[in-house]
Amino acid sequence: MSVSTRTFDALPTQPAYNRAFCDGITWSVMCNRPVRRCTRTPREGHMNTNTRRTPIVIALLLSSLSAAAAVSAQTVPDEPATGNPSGLLPQPYSISKSVALAGQLMGEDELKPRSGIYPDLDNMITGAGWISAGPGYRHSFLGGHGFADGSAAISWRAYLMAQARLEFRDLAAHHLAVGSQVRWHDFTQIDYFGQGSNSLDGDRSQYRLKDTDVVGYGKFAAKRWLGVTGTFGWLRHPSLSRASGPFQGGYPDTLVVFPNAPGIARQPDFLHGGVSVAADTLDYRHHPMRGGLYRAAFSAYSDRDFGQFSFRRYEAEGLQVLPIKENLWVLAVHGWGVFSDASSGNTVPFYMLPSLGGKDTLRGYEDYRFHDSNLLLASAESRWALFRDIDVAAFFDAGNVAARAGDLDLRKTSWGGGIRVHTRTSTLARLDVGHSRQGFRVFVSLSDPFHPQRLSRLTAAAPFEP
Repeated sequence: MSVSTRTFDALPTQPAYNRAFCDGITWSVMCNRPVRRCTRTPREGHMNTNTRRTPIVIALLLSSLSAAAAVSAQTVPDEPATGNPSGLLPQPYSISKSVALAGQLMGEDELKPRSGIYPDLDNMITGAGWISAGPGYRHSFLGGHGFADGSAAISWRAYLMAQARLEFRDLAAHHLAVGSQVRWHDFTQIDYFGQGSNSLDGDRSQYRLKDTDVVGYGKFAAKRWLGVTGTFGWLRHPSLSRASGPFQGGYPDTLVVFPNAPGIARQPDFLHGGVSVAADTLDYRHHPMRGGLYRAAFSAYSDRDFGQFSFRRYEAEGLQVLPIKENLWVLAVHGWGVFSDASSGNTVPFYMLPSLGGKDTLRGYEDYRFHDSNLLLASAESRWALFRDIDVAAFFDAGNVAARAGDLDLRKTSWGGGIRVHTRTSTLARLDVGHSRQGFRVFVSLSDPFHPQRLSRLTAAAPFEP
């Protein structure tokens, strides 16, 4: 593996080449909410996964759970794969076969893009519904130094996406990659509860957002473990309207409920750019067993029309994975801070405000539950290898949002447990049950909670996704 290849994979803003960075399937269940808020309709999530892995992952999780329940009846010890935990219990044969098949279909090599037609099942944000799909085509050229990709998709809740990307890699003695991407979105129903940590559950509303973003970017590998990414783009004025589409839930219109929210009446064109620095020593990005990921990022958005919505955003994030007992017990600790600074006389549009809540942050709350100018989050997760390819986990999340950075605290908390199904290098599926003052929530996802899609996105955060 070359120096530059590994470092580019370490960059938190780089999309994976051969495997789309999956944000997962999510079902949300509010178990102690009023009846009108509970539903069996899948919502508040989306599928965002590799084109070869999706059909088998749902069956994989179900077969794994059923096999675990019947372990005493059909346990067949396996020869552990190198680097995989052997587990506290001998692994059932059915789990081994399912995981092996899933790993084979999804491919283990993220760094070599394959040319050809493929179904695109990613590129949707949280809230898009349990699945999205559409056609895509990718092509490698110049001996693998060039890469072109285009795709489009529609989701379960009628979210629409189209994107095209061109990249040249292994430049400047294998230290540099440059590229460009254009993305168009139509997100039909996004939740908004109002601004501030004291926003009310009963004020839940929904809005529709359309936007087009054109971005140029460069990624420089200073060291094998150290990378710098820079972006520069043009976000054509986002369009807000009343939510529509299937499984809307009957929530009121954000534009009516919050008529004075910043950016609700008119949206400008944004010129935006940013730079991030990341130090990545994780052994595997999508199923880390040891190492750390530390990054700092800065981005700026310039209102080109009204002079009302220019702002800057600062981020600091750290993840450390500690092997307590080699291949059996792992502790992961994670911290994330986001801070906004608006220009004089300007404000941050409500849909770009930092947000907390959902399957990757406060796992006992709704997605996008809290919005404000600043955000602070701390999480810890302990994982035990029950079988070679199945972990059980316990987690605790704490965080909050605030208008002033000095007012941030960790008073919003959630805790719970879950199951992770994985190969040696990648999480295939996870089931989490989280609890907060809002009750219990259940999530099924296809990604590790500490590597959500936002880490791989190059385009503008509109809307901001926790």
